[in-house]
Amino acid sequence: MQTMKKNRNTQTKPLILKCFFFSLFLSVPIFLLLSSSRSLGRKTMDAPAGNQRAGDLRIRPGYNSYEAYIERQLNKTLNPKLRRIWTTRDWDRKINVFARFFEDLKQRQLLMNESKALCIGARVGQEVEALRRVGVADSVGIDLVPCPPLVLKGDFHNQPFENETFDFEFSNVFDHALYPEKFVGEIERTLRPGGVCVLHVALSRRSDKYSANDLYSVKPLTKMFGRSELLHLRTVDGFGLDTEVVFRKKKHIN
Repeated sequence: MQTMKKNRNTQTKPLILKCFFFSLFLSVPIFLLLSSSRSLGRKTMDAPAGNQRAGDLRIRPGYNSYEAYIERQLNKTLNPKLRRIWTTRDWDRKINVFARFFEDLKQRQLLMNESKALCIGARVGQEVEALRRVGVADSVGIDLVPCPPLVLKGDFHNQPFENETFDFEFSNVFDHALYPEKFVGEIERTLRPGGVCVLHVALSRRSDKYSANDLYSVKPLTKMFGRSELLHLRTVDGFGLDTEVVFRKKKHIN
């Protein structure tokens, strides 16, 4: 068993280093790209006006354009110190925690080995690696900065996938969405009928300084997931996020 563990660590290390150096290599052209009006190869969206709060969902102020929002998110995603931590000290620790979450979902028949899975806002891909380790081989992530082979480049406000592509979608970055309705709409668009979405969110505490919204209850989520049904809600301990919310996309929409 020690030999197997040693071989796995030997295989993982080059992957981590490749991801880290690839991300650094991309940082310069990505920041240059932000100076153009066609940031990330998609149409520019207007930033929300002011400090908006609709019921139990508050959009944080301070973004005068969508490009300003993207640049702030990249300040975290491309931070060399953080990426070094994510790909070294935090790598196995986070994979093990995510794997326990996913194993529990498998036991409840919400996730299968045969599921085609997407992790939204996956950064360096710990969630994706965890899914693969628990047997969900057809798994991939998206983030503003790619980290191959686990994470593709993609904006969660405009997923780069066809309709009804995935059986399962997971995200713990809902709080980073500047447009929560678009975030949810893209999940429902790319989920297959009967597909499952799992979100980890913060309700009892405020999220980090890079968050774009604050959620105070699950009511806004249940309203936005209009084509899905709420399956369950429970307390979790997920890297500062305290609540797991699970939706299933309806097979028949009235």
